[in-house]
Amino acid sequence: MSKISKFFKGGGGSAAHKSRGGPTPQEALARLRETEEMLSKKQEYLETRIQRELAAARQHGTKNKRAALQALKRKKRYEKQLNQIDGTLSTIEFQREALENSHTNTEVLRNMGYAAQAMKKVHENMDLNKIDDLMQDITDQQNVAQEISEAISSRAGFGDEFDE
Repeated sequence: MSKISKFFKGGGGSAAHKSRGGPTPQEALARLRETEEMLSKKQEYLETRIQRELAAARQHGTKNKRAALQALKRKKRYEKQLNQIDGTLSTIEFQREALENSHTNTEVLRNMGYAAQAMKKVHENMDLNKIDDLMQDITDQQNVAQEISEAISSRAGFGDEFDE
């Protein structure tokens, strides 16, 4: 079975794919890359065939117009196939990029969920009322420390009541 027919018929897949509901993103990306590679090789082949047909048309030139026309017709067919492959490659590339982006988004979302669970675990032993009380105690103690500091740093009244 050719790679293209396997791709479209879904052949070559394991039973695990069908029971899970489809391939993993990595497997799908690998298949898309294989298809891109196969189409690129076909492109190279068609490009060489086009060059050969163009050379044959030039060789026959005006001496054998019929053979030159046939070569140009084949060249035109190859160019049409090449354009179709270009379009297909574009579509596959777009699909591959979309799949890569969605896979990345899935990983980001999974990691954000993991971080959210960790934050939840960290905060589960914290009570907002206790935190408010603690912050009030800290503020009160800072105020007391400020009053003490002001009392110490203000002038003591020693000697102020004596007049020289």
